[in-house]
Amino acid sequence: MTPGGTDVTGTAFDNPGRDCPLCPRLVAFRTEVRAAQPQWWNSPVPSFGSLDAPILILGLAPGMQGANRTGRPFTGDWAGDLLYKVLLDLGLAQGVYDRRPDDGLTLIECRIANAVRCVPPQNKPIGQEMTACRPFLDHELAAMPNLKVIFSLGKIAHDAALRSMGHKVSAAKFSHDAIHRLSDRQGRSLALVNSYHCSRYNTNTGRLTEDMFRNALGSAKMAAGMT
Repeated sequence: MTPGGTDVTGTAFDNPGRDCPLCPRLVAFRTEVRAAQPQWWNSPVPSFGSLDAPILILGLAPGMQGANRTGRPFTGDWAGDLLYKVLLDLGLAQGVYDRRPDDGLTLIECRIANAVRCVPPQNKPIGQEMTACRPFLDHELAAMPNLKVIFSLGKIAHDAALRSMGHKVSAAKFSHDAIHRLSDRQGRSLALVNSYHCSRYNTNTGRLTEDMFRNALGSAKMAAGMT
């Protein structure tokens, strides 16, 4: 199975190999899921979208029934249903999202990545896994020449973005729809825009509504100088 889609551009520098050994707990979990679901992707998930994009949407980690199954970020689960609907509404994607990596959907002026590239148990990576995977995000940010905005989905992604930009997590406090102006390791001034994660839990509990999410992503689009 391949990720599919014309915009998937994960490469060796920004994504681990299929059998990445860096995180023993994730290796064990990946091996277990491969045995149970051999037809799934069950490997580090490459980013989706062009490296030339001005906006990087940063999630936490692949979802078990989403990207870990399909091989494309936020594809196949509720979080992706909401994310891609809003991306299409805001003109940041085109085509039809059909929960499949070969649905032909393409991104416009944005790229989607995860701070941790492998699915973790209970969808919760631990600190050492965040640290082990950080070089891939570091390299990805450095390889995006037109990057202006990082749109972080949740506090853990927010913290990962700060660290990859070269800051301590105390440099900016996570808050939904907040915009933080910070320099990165290349000396660029970037906007770090926050949103609660577009998970089913957050939407079911009312912590995040579709309108709240649309407004936050709209803030990221405006911060990138797009109308």
